Amino acid sequence: MKTFAECTEVAVLVGATGAFGNAIVRRLLKAGLGVVAVARSASSLQALAAEHPGVRPCVADIADDAAIAAIAAALDKPVRLLVHGPGVAVAGGILTAPTESMVDAVNIKVGGLLRLVRAADTRLTAGSRIVAIGGHYGLEPTAYAAAAGVANAAILNVVRQLSLAYGARGITAHTIVPGPADTERLHRVAATRAEQRGCTTEEVLDELRAESSLGALTTPEQIAWAVTLLLDPEADAMTGSSLMLDSGRRRGLP
Repeated sequence: MKTFAECTEVAVLVGATGAFGNAIVRRLLKAGLGVVAVARSASSLQALAAEHPGVRPCVADIADDAAIAAIAAALDKPVRLLVHGPGVAVAGGILTAPTESMVDAVNIKVGGLLRLVRAADTRLTAGSRIVAIGGHYGLEPTAYAAAAGVANAAILNVVRQLSLAYGARGITAHTIVPGPADTERLHRVAATRAEQRGCTTEEVLDELRAESSLGALTTPEQIAWAVTLLLDPEADAMTGSSLMLDSGRRRGLP
């Protein structure tokens, strides 16, 4: 694979050191793109860059406006793809979640996406993609993750607005909507729910699987596949729309 210096175009990935991020990095590098990896942890980014020569680390907190300058400073090539995929805390249902958890989630998801786009705006060209990884709970509310649901619902609207704002430049915007994903984070959430309910973690995970037509959880590799799929020129026709990767959980119209 190419080193970052050898790449002529780059992708910028927020949330690069998470489970989704790691899978996406591998796919993007295989596609020949350099990756500007954005996360808060310098040590995690250094480890990622040491493993993949095509990665340039960028330490930034996407919840803060200072991230705009930090990301812009890391860009010196045309940007083919922006991927915004940070997670937010699971802070309880709508009656119990702290109000600040709602504000924080929207700031990270919506504010973060806008900061990313503004940092890269002058590097975007015709055919560039803006991709937000939202979540199934933005369309299908759940009793235990109200903040994530609210923030991901807002992302759907923001992506549609970006598709309108950037369409004249030939730049498209997309939302990828996974269902519950088979990651360490979900297993931790399941363990907490199991403790509250007096059952086992595996019972909670089985319930989540049963919500799917396939009896399955979404995998990080499936999300990474969807991201690279959007690099195809045929994906122009999808701008402003949502690509559902929920293994058949949602049975009504989005």
